Amino acid sequence: MIDRTLFRATLVSALLSVAGCASGPGGGIYVPTDADPSTAPEPPQTSSGSEESEAPVWRKSEQPETTPETRDSSRSGSPSYRETGDGLSPAALSLVREADQFLTQGNVSGAIGRLERAQRIAPRSAEVYFKLSEAYVAGDQLGSAEQFTLKGLSLAGSDVRLQRAGWLLLADIRRARGNVAGADQAEARAAAL
Repeated sequence: MIDRTLFRATLVSALLSVAGCASGPGGGIYVPTDADPSTAPEPPQTSSGSEESEAPVWRKSEQPETTPETRDSSRSGSPSYRETGDGLSPAALSLVREADQFLTQGNVSGAIGRLERAQRIAPRSAEVYFKLSEAYVAGDQLGSAEQFTLKGLSLAGSDVRLQRAGWLLLADIRRARGNVAGADQAEARAAAL
């Protein structure tokens, strides 16, 4: 068995050696030799013979800092999140209904299996994550239930009904875990909607 520390050290050194290089103009490998990080290294010269030089390709850590005004002007104005998650396809909806039947029969593992399949079909559906959370609650796996609820909330977008349901579900889970303050915060979020 390989020693974990040796394996991690080897992996880290391999990643660092690869990360230290960046492609420069012309497709070659560009490794800066400057010892002073405050000065940007000169890009390699191309042998195209033209007076015009290509824009240098810098590592992310060497790129010039942008001001907030520059960053804001480059945004398209649309939010980085989606307004709503995906809806349920007929196949995913059928799996959710099967999972509900399994839960009423007390078959938690069968319900979780169906819901995981539904999740693969509709990975951006908040409803599926909330149902998965309910199944994990039924299986007394509250930590997983809380994580699935948080994921569902992140996908609920601007759907107030889903957000409210998610926050109330989260409040119940946190209260069951003994996190009364977290439960109160979640209920306050639900009431504010």
